[in-house]
Amino acid sequence: MIDAAELGALPDVPADQSRTFAAMFAEAERRSAPLFLPAGTYVVSNLALPRRLHWIGVPGATRIVYGGDGHLLLADGAERLEISGIAFDGAQRWLSDQVDGLLEFRRVAHLAIDACEIVGSGKHGLSLKWVAGRVERSEIAGAADAGLYSLDAAGRLQINGNAVTGCGNGGILVHRSAPEEDGTLVVGNRVSQIAARAGGTGQNGNGINVFRANAVTVASNQVSDCAFSAIRANGASNLQIGTNTCLRSGETAIYAEFAFEGAVINANIVDGAANGISIVNFDHGGRMGVCSSNIVRNLSTEGPYRPDPPGFGIGIAVEADCAVTGNVVESAPNIGINIGWGEFMRNVVATGNVVRRCGTGIGVSVVEGTGAAVIADNIIEGAVNGAIVGHRWAEPATGDLAQGSGGRPANITVERNRVG
Repeated sequence: MIDAAELGALPDVPADQSRTFAAMFAEAERRSAPLFLPAGTYVVSNLALPRRLHWIGVPGATRIVYGGDGHLLLADGAERLEISGIAFDGAQRWLSDQVDGLLEFRRVAHLAIDACEIVGSGKHGLSLKWVAGRVERSEIAGAADAGLYSLDAAGRLQINGNAVTGCGNGGILVHRSAPEEDGTLVVGNRVSQIAARAGGTGQNGNGINVFRANAVTVASNQVSDCAFSAIRANGASNLQIGTNTCLRSGETAIYAEFAFEGAVINANIVDGAANGISIVNFDHGGRMGVCSSNIVRNLSTEGPYRPDPPGFGIGIAVEADCAVTGNVVESAPNIGINIGWGEFMRNVVATGNVVRRCGTGIGVSVVEGTGAAVIADNIIEGAVNGAIVGHRWAEPATGDLAQGSGGRPANITVERNRVG
């Protein structure tokens, strides 16, 4: 191991040491040896990492502060980079148009970031483009944009066990330039206090956001206090969202929307949101989902913008080729489970759910041209506006179908439900 102090690195001095660090990186690559940076604070700017580097600090004591002269750290085309135990502080200083994050990695074949801190970025905290590897056990806080942004991951990317908090527009973003298999694992992270300073109606303000990235797994994360969704997937097929805890979301807590095929949303807890879980947008090709074994409760009719009909306060919403089974929905002031929207409803099964203290227990579209729906073996208790009611768009169009009232179309089966 190379001790950076022996190569001229001086802790706790105000002078910029960028040239010294560049020489250290070159020497570490030449010798194929790990580079150890002792405890202390070092001011640098515009660092370019070599093709191979194993860089080690003292967790909680080795600190790199951005000097404000363009970017802090950039790697492009590296083979293998491993960084552990170092804190990077952007001090909210200006970053040039050449980078999207305080730490930016491009075309890195293997990246490992472990037990690091990334704070105070004027853009994204950590920006990964065409990168494979892992980011784990690290803390990212106070980024003006997103905490961690991944674009076009090169496969085998894992984002595990991190804490992301207090960011301006997003927590963890997994995006692709076009719909394509991505395969990123987002597991065991804690994401909290995510704002939407850039505005919009869902583009920003999400704890975990998957966009056009297929075969992504989002599991066992704790996500709280996000301006919009705890977990939001847009145009992401073969998606798995499971065993997450989502607290106090400003809009829809868990969202699979627009042009996707295949979403399994299983065993999550949603407590506090405008809407609970939505698997929707059949009008844009969104179809095929399983929503099972989730707990959804304590929803509100208030959200971050004025909603289109049918409004906020819906526990679970699905539209096409979906199974809704074994969920518990409680205190959804609008509708507990909403099946379809206008003409956009096809092949939905809602069985074995418990729906309590909701406005309408289960709503189902009865607009002409919709597909089949089976609503069976559910327990519905305390539904103020009816246990099972057919809707034409946002307006009730039948009596209570659970009580055998008329107006039920032949394509909808309602049987063996228990109403309290």
